[in-house]
Amino acid sequence: MLAGQPRGYAMALTKNTEDVIARARHGDPEAFRLIFERYARPILSFIYDLVGQRELAEDLTQEAFVRAYRGLHALRDEARLSTWLFGIARNVARESFRSRPKDNRKVEMDDDQVTRLKDDKLLPDGQLLNRELNGVIHEALEKLDEDKRVVFALKVFQQHSYEEIAAITGFSIPKLKTDLHRAKAEMRRRIRPYLEVNHEM
Repeated sequence: MLAGQPRGYAMALTKNTEDVIARARHGDPEAFRLIFERYARPILSFIYDLVGQRELAEDLTQEAFVRAYRGLHALRDEARLSTWLFGIARNVARESFRSRPKDNRKVEMDDDQVTRLKDDKLLPDGQLLNRELNGVIHEALEKLDEDKRVVFALKVFQQHSYEEIAAITGFSIPKLKTDLHRAKAEMRRRIRPYLEVNHEM
């Protein structure tokens, strides 16, 4: 289900989003496949940022798209398909995170598959994530409170605008900016020791 995205699917959806959504609403499985192929990878990456476990993130991604399929009738503003999908993903991840015992909220440091979904834009310093640093970052993410973790993932990892994040979360833009500022400061503080040790080596 989480295979790569054929370029034709992504291009077709980009050019004709409204028509694709209309077809999906009427039960066209190929139309919904277009939506899935375009958004599966970023949704998986976002959910992984929130839950920190690859297999769980894959399961929750599938759950998010099942909910999206069942709820297409509720999507009124076709231009906000991405925002709507990320909102569903956030809710699925939140429900899972709150239902798990704290002992099970562990980061898997060898998640190569998810590491490969990342790019060189993840850190403010522009450093490429390697496997070890990926684990350090997700351990730091786990220690953020939920609001800060969500805005950090959406803004820094997914490159969403404040307006898009406000639509996804329901938070005001001033709150988002404050939470992001604090999240960045906390992430830098937690990651700095790792970077300093590796710089010395």
